[in-house]
Amino acid sequence: MKIKTIALATCLVMLFCLAALAVTACDFSDLRQYYSTETFTKFDGEIERNVTIRVLENDTAISVGYFDELLDAFNEAYAEYGITAVDANMDSYTDLALDGPFGYGPDVLYQANDVLMEFAADKHVLPLPVEEMECYQYIPEAAWDAYEANIEGGIYTCGVPVNIQAPMLYYRKDLLPEDWETTYDDNANGIPDMVESWNALYRYSQKIRSETPDKYGYMKSLSDSYFALGYLFSYGGYVFGDNNTNARDIGIAAGQAEIGARIIQQLASVMNMETVDDSITLNSYSRLGDGTYFATMTTPDVYTMFIREMEADYTRRGYSASEAAAMAEENLVMTDVPTLPVNGDLEDDDAEQMGMTVMGGVNGYAISSYTKAPKACLAFVEFATSYEMVMLRNEYLGIAPARSDVAAELGGLSERLFEKLDAGEIVVMPSISAVGQLWDPLATMFGDIAEDAFRDEPKYPTLEALKRELQDTADGIYSAIFTLQ
Repeated sequence: MKIKTIALATCLVMLFCLAALAVTACDFSDLRQYYSTETFTKFDGEIERNVTIRVLENDTAISVGYFDELLDAFNEAYAEYGITAVDANMDSYTDLALDGPFGYGPDVLYQANDVLMEFAADKHVLPLPVEEMECYQYIPEAAWDAYEANIEGGIYTCGVPVNIQAPMLYYRKDLLPEDWETTYDDNANGIPDMVESWNALYRYSQKIRSETPDKYGYMKSLSDSYFALGYLFSYGGYVFGDNNTNARDIGIAAGQAEIGARIIQQLASVMNMETVDDSITLNSYSRLGDGTYFATMTTPDVYTMFIREMEADYTRRGYSASEAAAMAEENLVMTDVPTLPVNGDLEDDDAEQMGMTVMGGVNGYAISSYTKAPKACLAFVEFATSYEMVMLRNEYLGIAPARSDVAAELGGLSERLFEKLDAGEIVVMPSISAVGQLWDPLATMFGDIAEDAFRDEPKYPTLEALKRELQDTADGIYSAIFTLQ
């Protein structure tokens, strides 16, 4: 009897707690009324005074010191209002949907468009008066599109783009053969063949593996869907139909996407088993830095992470700090991704080449619907997306800016990525909530395809088998999206 009484009491306490949480959550629901004809009323009136806003930033921006510079500059500029921006001091993948309603989430968030727009779908971030912002005229339509949400029949912009994310090839210039200009520059354009085409990089990687078993040419975690999808896109695959807005049309098996899957198998053969999971992603900084890897592929905003590792390696080898810094800057090269063979065969050294279509993204800022200082938050976003701060962000992180004026000033790859986004050569990650169901099944599929290079008997020995696997995965993603819905 006593046990039953305790159990009943426990149940009542739990029910009371759940009810309290529900009431608390409902208290915040009024904040979502701003998705209406009076969308921007939260930003009307005088800016709040004597408030602290918590900002969730990119981990790399924090580690290299950019975020401290941003906070110091903003706080000095807004000291007269008593506004202080501080590090939210929480994991970069904090779930605003869970934390925001109960006051634990950040006021301002910096994330990729697919993450922020999942929050927008359920009104956890505010629609912003972007056309009134200084940066509006400098950011291309494709970048703004990544932050547009169709909510209850209205179109709202729920984030402000900062930088373009797209795959880039990183390689060590000092690891090129001494005679590369005569033996690895067939078109005599001053660029090594092995960084211009995947065919040449594949062959060079084979050569390195055969001559120095403890070294590698190209290394990348091929299970990383963000990067691996580009091989499918280049041969007709896509994620969602209708420009990534229709989750009922999943096209990873469309066109001749299986040819891209075969390229993944071929690339895996010059690597090791670490390519089937995220091991290479985690160790790429240090192993490119110490010369174990010749090349890898990742995004522009981690340039300084490679520089740090290379400097550390040069220092260990006896160079002074200034010498190490100069050598790292000289020898680390970030360039556009190589071209792909039209016939999809890396073994065909004479194959006609074509440009690679890649998956990209747009990182930016959003403002929580639960903030008590929306106008101060908007002031922070305005400040952080200004010409000066985006230029400084590039200096610290090597980003490809979304602002056209900064891209033009920087030139080179920054301008090239800006142009590629504007021309549609970078497929921006979907900004609909269904995107959350993509990554795990795609990572499993890509890892399994890559593992074929290490099996005694390949699991996918033909293009037809690869096509079936792509379609089966697409069907599984469809089921996950609409079963959960």
